[in-house]
Amino acid sequence: MNFVSIRLITDDIKRLVAFYEQATGLAATWYTDDFAEIATPSCTLAVSTTRPLALFGSDIARPAANQSVIIEFRVADVDESHRALAGLPKSVVQEPTTMPWGNRSLLFRDPDGNLVNFFTPITPEAIARLDR
Repeated sequence: MNFVSIRLITDDIKRLVAFYEQATGLAATWYTDDFAEIATPSCTLAVSTTRPLALFGSDIARPAANQSVIIEFRVADVDESHRALAGLPKSVVQEPTTMPWGNRSLLFRDPDGNLVNFFTPITPEAIARLDR
Protein backbone atom coordinates (compact mmCIF):
# COMPACT_ATOMS: atom_id res chain seq x y z
CA MET A 1 0.00 0.00 0.00
CA ASN A 2 1.18 3.54 -0.71
CA PHE A 3 -0.38 6.68 0.81
CA VAL A 4 -0.51 9.12 -2.10
CA SER A 5 -2.85 12.01 -1.34
CA ILE A 6 -5.15 13.86 0.97
CA ARG A 7 -8.12 15.90 -0.25
CA LEU A 8 -9.53 19.08 1.23
CA ILE A 9 -13.16 19.92 0.55
CA THR A 10 -13.92 23.62 0.29
CA ASP A 11 -16.60 26.10 -0.69
CA ASP A 12 -13.97 28.45 -2.18
CA ILE A 13 -11.60 26.33 -4.25
CA LYS A 14 -9.84 29.23 -5.99
CA ARG A 15 -8.96 30.87 -2.67
CA LEU A 16 -7.75 27.64 -1.05
CA VAL A 17 -5.71 26.48 -4.05
CA ALA A 18 -4.11 29.93 -4.34
CA PHE A 19 -3.23 29.79 -0.63
CA TYR A 20 -1.49 26.42 -0.96
CA GLU A 21 0.28 27.43 -4.18
CA GLN A 22 1.74 30.44 -2.41
CA ALA A 23 2.49 28.54 0.82
CA THR A 24 4.26 25.66 -0.95
CA GLY A 25 5.69 27.50 -3.95
CA LEU A 26 4.18 24.79 -6.17
CA ALA A 27 1.68 25.25 -9.00
CA ALA A 28 -1.60 23.37 -8.93
CA THR A 29 -2.82 21.24 -11.78
CA TRP A 30 -6.51 21.93 -12.44
CA TYR A 31 -8.47 18.96 -13.80
CA THR A 32 -11.90 20.64 -13.63
CA ASP A 33 -13.29 23.82 -12.08
CA ASP A 34 -14.07 21.65 -9.04
CA PHE A 35 -10.82 19.70 -8.62
CA ALA A 36 -7.13 20.59 -8.45
CA GLU A 37 -3.96 18.94 -7.15
CA ILE A 38 -0.65 20.19 -5.82
CA ALA A 39 1.90 17.42 -6.22
CA THR A 40 4.97 17.15 -4.01
CA PRO A 41 7.65 14.47 -4.39
CA SER A 42 6.08 12.29 -1.69
CA CYS A 43 2.34 13.08 -1.61
CA THR A 44 -0.36 15.09 -3.36
CA LEU A 45 -2.67 17.67 -1.84
CA ALA A 46 -5.99 17.52 -3.67
CA VAL A 47 -8.59 20.25 -3.30
CA SER A 48 -12.17 20.02 -4.46
CA THR A 49 -15.58 21.53 -4.06
CA THR A 50 -18.48 19.43 -2.82
CA ARG A 51 -19.81 18.81 -6.35
CA PRO A 52 -17.52 15.83 -7.13
CA LEU A 53 -18.63 14.19 -3.88
CA ALA A 54 -22.00 13.43 -5.46
CA LEU A 55 -20.21 10.57 -7.24
CA PHE A 56 -19.73 8.90 -3.83
CA GLY A 57 -23.18 9.62 -2.35
CA SER A 58 -24.70 12.60 -0.64
CA ASP A 59 -23.42 14.62 2.31
CA ILE A 60 -20.24 12.63 2.93
CA ALA A 61 -17.93 15.59 3.69
CA ARG A 62 -18.46 19.15 4.87
CA PRO A 63 -16.23 22.04 3.82
CA ALA A 64 -14.15 23.77 6.51
CA ALA A 65 -15.27 21.32 9.21
CA ASN A 66 -11.96 19.55 9.94
CA GLN A 67 -11.25 19.25 13.66
CA SER A 68 -8.93 16.25 13.78
CA VAL A 69 -6.36 16.27 10.96
CA ILE A 70 -3.11 18.21 10.61
CA ILE A 71 -1.73 18.57 7.08
CA GLU A 72 2.05 18.33 7.36
CA PHE A 73 4.75 19.54 5.01
CA ARG A 74 8.43 18.91 5.56
CA VAL A 75 10.33 22.06 4.62
CA ALA A 76 14.05 22.77 4.37
CA ASP A 77 13.99 25.55 7.00
CA VAL A 78 10.85 26.14 9.04
CA ASP A 79 12.00 29.56 10.25
CA GLU A 80 12.57 30.72 6.68
CA SER A 81 9.18 29.29 5.67
CA HIS A 82 7.60 31.23 8.53
CA ARG A 83 9.10 34.47 7.17
CA ALA A 84 7.97 33.60 3.63
CA LEU A 85 4.39 33.05 4.83
CA ALA A 86 4.18 36.53 6.37
CA GLY A 87 1.85 37.89 3.68
CA LEU A 88 -0.54 34.94 3.57
CA PRO A 89 -3.98 35.02 5.22
CA LYS A 90 -3.43 32.47 7.96
CA SER A 91 -3.87 32.08 11.67
CA VAL A 92 -0.72 31.05 13.50
CA VAL A 93 -1.44 28.53 16.25
CA GLN A 94 2.19 27.99 17.27
CA GLU A 95 5.23 30.01 16.23
CA PRO A 96 8.29 27.94 15.20
CA THR A 97 9.05 25.69 18.16
CA THR A 98 11.36 22.73 18.65
CA MET A 99 9.24 19.72 19.57
CA PRO A 100 10.32 16.90 21.94
CA TRP A 101 10.51 14.42 19.00
CA GLY A 102 13.16 16.48 17.20
CA ASN A 103 11.22 18.56 14.68
CA ARG A 104 11.12 22.34 14.53
CA SER A 105 7.47 23.08 13.81
CA LEU A 106 5.20 25.94 12.74
CA LEU A 107 1.48 25.27 13.19
CA PHE A 108 -1.11 27.47 11.50
CA ARG A 109 -4.60 27.38 9.99
CA ASP A 110 -5.36 27.79 6.30
CA PRO A 111 -8.25 30.05 5.17
CA ASP A 112 -10.76 27.20 5.73
CA GLY A 113 -9.48 26.58 9.26
CA ASN A 114 -7.57 23.36 8.50
CA LEU A 115 -4.47 22.89 10.66
CA VAL A 116 -1.20 22.94 8.73
CA ASN A 117 2.22 22.04 10.11
CA PHE A 118 5.43 23.11 8.37
CA PHE A 119 8.30 21.27 10.03
CA THR A 120 12.02 20.61 9.72
CA PRO A 121 13.67 17.64 11.45
CA ILE A 122 16.66 18.98 13.37
CA THR A 123 17.94 16.18 15.60
CA PRO A 124 19.85 13.22 14.17
CA GLU A 125 17.07 10.88 15.33
CA ALA A 126 14.34 12.91 13.63
CA ILE A 127 16.36 13.20 10.44
CA ALA A 128 17.00 9.43 10.39
CA ARG A 129 13.33 8.69 11.07
CA LEU A 130 12.15 10.88 8.21
CA ASP A 131 14.87 10.05 5.67
CA ARG A 132 13.66 6.52 5.01
